[in-house]
Amino acid sequence: MRVVIADDAVLLREGLVRLLTERGHEVVAAVGDGDALVGAVVAHRPDVSIVDVRMPPSHTDEGLRAAVEARRLVPRTPVLVLSQYVEVSYADDLLATAGGAGGGVGYLLKDRVADIDEFLDSLARVAAGGTVLDPEVVGQLLVRRRRDDPLRELTPREREVLALMAEGHSNTAIAKALVVTDGAVEKHVRNIFTKLGLPPDTAQHRRVLAVLAYLRG
Repeated sequence: MRVVIADDAVLLREGLVRLLTERGHEVVAAVGDGDALVGAVVAHRPDVSIVDVRMPPSHTDEGLRAAVEARRLVPRTPVLVLSQYVEVSYADDLLATAGGAGGGVGYLLKDRVADIDEFLDSLARVAAGGTVLDPEVVGQLLVRRRRDDPLRELTPREREVLALMAEGHSNTAIAKALVVTDGAVEKHVRNIFTKLGLPPDTAQHRRVLAVLAYLRG
């Protein structure tokens, strides 16, 4: 894959460059601020970008805003955002771009980079157009439910399936995790789409919409 990295922490940025290069990927740009990220995405059209949420000058949400701007200028460009902490609102903002422009998006805690194989798998899923949400974010969603929760009609098993969808797992991976058949998972997914009132569309688009409903529930 051709990758752009944006992180103002030099050690992490250079570590990612080395990791990806050793695994056969090409890092076409490694930058330290949001403006440089946008410029790199426009110039190189990478297969995926890895972006830190907090970058100069204020170290709040510059990276996220730059990622959203990059996706506006280069529609469907895949972006995997890394964050030091669980910030559900940032994940919500990023996933909102998936529901509109499409293209792969992901939100992971930086600690996940330590599990190299899992991190690279998540990066590949985002590059392929998938949606990957950190399990810690999924866990925090469970305490944000409102009385008008759009997911209230889902069964406990359907909620489990949707939670795993939010983490970016395929139907086959979900079946393996829940120790059920692929056919059972497909049935649960169809039921989820129906109960959430999602119109027929491409499978990936409806999966993104389902994850957005989960995130905002």
